[in-house]
Amino acid sequence: MLMWVGIACAATSLATTRAGAEALLVIEAENGRVLYSQNAGQPWYPASVTKLMTAYVTLRAVKEGRLALDTPLTVSPNAVAQSPVKMGFGVGTVVTVDNALKMLMVKSANDMAVVLAEGVAGSIENFAGEMNANARRLGMIQSSFVNPNGLPADDQISSARDLAILARALIRELPEYDYYWHLPGIRMGKMVRWNYNTLIGRYPGADGMKTGFICASGFNLVASATRNGRRLIAVVLGAPSSAARALKAAQLLERGFNSSSGLTWLMQPFSTVESVQPIAAAPPNLRDEMCGGHRKRPASEDEDDLVANNNPESPYAVFLASLHPGKAKGTAPLQERGEPVLVYTGTKPPAPGSQASTESKPEKKKTVTIKPTAKDKDDASTTSAAASRAPSKPKPKSSAAKDGANEAGKDGASAAAASSGDAAAPKPKPKARKDAAKDGASATAASSDDATAPKPKPKKPAPKPPPMVITPAAEQSSQVK
Repeated sequence: MLMWVGIACAATSLATTRAGAEALLVIEAENGRVLYSQNAGQPWYPASVTKLMTAYVTLRAVKEGRLALDTPLTVSPNAVAQSPVKMGFGVGTVVTVDNALKMLMVKSANDMAVVLAEGVAGSIENFAGEMNANARRLGMIQSSFVNPNGLPADDQISSARDLAILARALIRELPEYDYYWHLPGIRMGKMVRWNYNTLIGRYPGADGMKTGFICASGFNLVASATRNGRRLIAVVLGAPSSAARALKAAQLLERGFNSSSGLTWLMQPFSTVESVQPIAAAPPNLRDEMCGGHRKRPASEDEDDLVANNNPESPYAVFLASLHPGKAKGTAPLQERGEPVLVYTGTKPPAPGSQASTESKPEKKKTVTIKPTAKDKDDASTTSAAASRAPSKPKPKSSAAKDGANEAGKDGASAAAASSGDAAAPKPKPKARKDAAKDGASATAASSDDATAPKPKPKKPAPKPPPMVITPAAEQSSQVK
């Protein structure tokens, strides 16, 4: 407990200079009781946290029987036109509701949000109408939605208060789909994408829910965690980085879990999330702060991975390492999120190893094409040389193929010598073809000269050293000829 108090204090000190630019809230999922609140009624651009409402509307439609998790949906031109982050499937690609939801919640795929919206309601506009109708029914009085993915729009607005109400509705109304909120990652072929919510698999009890980022909103996170049967929901809006939002969310959750202990003096008087008073103001626009030229690198959802992997001594990396005290200092805890789940296009899972990455990753494609031609002892030049000579073999295939098969069956050592000596073996073969065209008997002599030269010599002069295949094969063949 003291360790987490220290982490909470560290997180607080990191954000003291900009506390007024954040909205914070932590509540109990069961009864909605507020454990801590700061600017929770301030309107905010939700960014990709919007996808919680997209998932809510979609799963309610599934529960109502309007579609099923295995219902196939088609990627439309409108979905393809969405800005990254996205899966990048082509027009006409078929994806099931289940797979689209997994891609939506883990990778925050903007194209999958449109695929789901069109699959549920026929269009983005109709789906936005359902989003707003559900928001009003849930009491999200500060929220309005115009798209299903949270891409920048002036009228795409929510608040920490409203997002906590939405998260609580997801947990309480759709417990059978709780699986989607805490997937550690997804895998499609060789492509693996981890959940942007870096508390999943690291923070004790973390089980949800969704991140979001656009320049105007800063880094947002709705996180949930359960300990001893008690589930909390934390909302962080406007954090300066993805690492900072994870630290702040961990701080809020620790603060909430300690609210029933001797640390209750840290808490404000309890109330319910619905009683949080809305603030009559426009959402803050953090574009200059988040994406201005003063930043060393462009802000992005996955920047915490770069920070923790490249600098194990950074506060965020130390924070992650503290979640697994048994690990040695300096190790990369980013690899301990759990096993990514399989996702795929079409209606049936692919056969093992048959599906390649759908994203354009030239590095991965190159490694895949190189592997089949690589050999244990050949370098790059010998493999390329062997590949260039290979097309010349099909012409005399009848004799060459038979010779190779016969030699392999007669003597395993000579076959191994032929495979290990690719550079020397092809030389006598063209000559053998010429001899074969002239005389069948000479062809058999030439073929025995190619791979079985050691055989005739041991028969006559047994004590002589030439039987060793390692001795210059080229000289032996010229002597026989």
